[in-house]
Amino acid sequence: MKATNQQLGLKQNWKQFTLLVLVNAFVGGMVGMERSILPQFGLEIFGLESNKAILSFIVAFGISKALANYFTGKWANTIGRKNLLIIGWLFALPVPFMLIWAPSWDWVIIANILLGINQGLAWSSTVVMKIDLVGEKDRGFAMGLNEFAGYLSVGIFAYLSGWLADAYGVTPYPFYLGIGLSGLGLIFSIFFIRDTRGFATLEGKNSDTPLLSNIFRDTTFRQKNLSSVTQAGVVNNLNDGMLWGLLPIILAKQLFSTADIGFITALYPAVWGIGQLFTGKMADHFSKKKMLFYGMLMQGLAIVFIPFSSQLLHFSIIAFMIGAGTALVYPTFLTVVANNTHPKQRAESVGIFRLWRDLGYAIGAILTGIVADWLGLDIAILMVALLTITSALIIKLRMTRQ
Repeated sequence: MKATNQQLGLKQNWKQFTLLVLVNAFVGGMVGMERSILPQFGLEIFGLESNKAILSFIVAFGISKALANYFTGKWANTIGRKNLLIIGWLFALPVPFMLIWAPSWDWVIIANILLGINQGLAWSSTVVMKIDLVGEKDRGFAMGLNEFAGYLSVGIFAYLSGWLADAYGVTPYPFYLGIGLSGLGLIFSIFFIRDTRGFATLEGKNSDTPLLSNIFRDTTFRQKNLSSVTQAGVVNNLNDGMLWGLLPIILAKQLFSTADIGFITALYPAVWGIGQLFTGKMADHFSKKKMLFYGMLMQGLAIVFIPFSSQLLHFSIIAFMIGAGTALVYPTFLTVVANNTHPKQRAESVGIFRLWRDLGYAIGAILTGIVADWLGLDIAILMVALLTITSALIIKLRMTRQ
């Protein structure tokens, strides 16, 4: 299709947009497959006791995903969005087999490096492609749909893998889910997805957003709005990394069943995912600054109560609140980045934001692992809560009205 026949808008491009939403659901499912069971997998199969050792898989995942995010943004205009998406799925194919046949924890680390590359290339590509297609009017709604599909899928497959682990053991059956997801993701990306670079070029011809003088520096710390969402993205994924790695351990120590652990760890991303159907559209109409502030504050306050909880109902309410807070900020992050960058530079700026945001997984896993081993789980959790509340205050004080 020639650029002259291209039109921006969700309605005009709904078929391709829907396919991208489906592909992103496959991407999210790959993470969900291991989200509720991998800490238990480390304990039962390899006898890991140290929190730092168990959380090492999140460090590997976070760093590789962060770097893949950056290079997706860097290469999106040269290699192409679709090609990066396909490459991302090729990295996913060996992951479930490595987890099934892992003779040591090192194999799990390597599998999560590959999974991180898959997530960075594939998820970032679908984000950029949806932004390309819809234009400015429906950008928040588009990001809400994208993150809804991805994180609802994380929740669904976290629950399914937890259920399978409870019924049949932590290996190999839960990882069979990943074989199907990676195969479907690759097939859809090759045969049904089209590249969207032409749409970005079309929007750029009519954009009055000024070019950034240094994309990396401005996105990271100089431009007030971009740097505000970047620091919040880091902290958001820092607390997500803590929840991913430590929450199953906390629940297991309180003698919750594997099915209950799967339910609680799935509830948080499920609420996060479903909530974005609404919060994404809200970001098109309401104050983005207020949504970011209250979303980060809600996460921080909910995390405070984790050390003082002992019942399934308590943990369910906490998971719901953290999921709702994350739903407020996640599509809003991307909308603010897109609105503050020229279409020519948008893919790279999104990649830089996602680089820092997903380094939060590694930072959170390393920091909380060290503090948990040194001072205990409760102190590690309260530290993360304080960082999250501080991030909310930075948004309130630094961001301009959006």
